Amino acid sequence: MSKLGDAAQSVRMFFADVIAEMKKTSWPNRDELVSSTMVIIVSAVILSVVVGVSDTVLSRILRLLYARG
Repeated sequence: MSKLGDAAQSVRMFFADVIAEMKKTSWPNRDELVSSTMVIIVSAVILSVVVGVSDTVLSRILRLLYARG
């Protein structure tokens, strides 16, 4: 039973530490959150366009090379 008690104590200490660290966290306000979200969305769209264009160009190049072979 000692191991079970030690495990329960460890779990309690873990959650106490988590709560203490969460109190130290500085959370963004609404404006910061919205602007950060917009940056992420715009970045994801730009990256997906770049990857899509690269994929299209490379697939056409490979198609031309295979057609000649």
